[in-house]
Amino acid sequence: MKVCVLLSGGMDSVSALHQAASEHEVTSTVSFDYGSKHNASEIPCAKWHADLLGVPHTVIELPFINELFASDLLQTGGDIPDGHYAEDNMKRTVVPFRNGIMLSIAAGFAESRGAEGLVIAAHSGDHAVYPDCRENFMQSISDAIRLGTYAGLQVLRPFIHTDKTGIAKLGAALGVDFSKTWSCYKGGAIHCGTCGTCVERREAFLLSGVADPTVYLATPPLPDAPPC
Repeated sequence: MKVCVLLSGGMDSVSALHQAASEHEVTSTVSFDYGSKHNASEIPCAKWHADLLGVPHTVIELPFINELFASDLLQTGGDIPDGHYAEDNMKRTVVPFRNGIMLSIAAGFAESRGAEGLVIAAHSGDHAVYPDCRENFMQSISDAIRLGTYAGLQVLRPFIHTDKTGIAKLGAALGVDFSKTWSCYKGGAIHCGTCGTCVERREAFLLSGVADPTVYLATPPLPDAPPC
């Protein structure tokens, strides 16, 4: 199947790209520059992996999100909170309907380039915080995209029932260079080690047994996950 991969540059989407390349014909990748604090750190990683696989990489700018939406993830928002990624305070980093917007745009982009499938790396660990990563949303928008495109474009969600630990294991098996991925929401020169996404990254490598190549500003004890 010819597929387009949504490629942020994080370890999830990069692993999804490498998996897609092993199973499908990846004809394009797309990243979105929407004004997040970490876009400038993440997008070069996306390009690095697309170039590695010889796949075209396109960056689509969505400045209106940073200008009009409320989220601490955005440059116009407040400080990124520290703590476990499943804590309630991480909801401050949710960009309203981000996946809905990006999937809609990516669907038009993918169909315009002859793709039959669109790969997104939403995973089960996102469910606690991000409503537009949950399977009921993903199934609904997948149906809408399939019905709304001449190609009957399929939205492929390879990690929807996999957590970050499983993704780390899979990526390692595929030979992914995780040093060329970015997670930290603060978007500094190196990973902070304490924000929710850094905690999630550190935890995934620890639990998977995969060596963590990341340099962190700090590596305090990992916080416990909140009760379900």
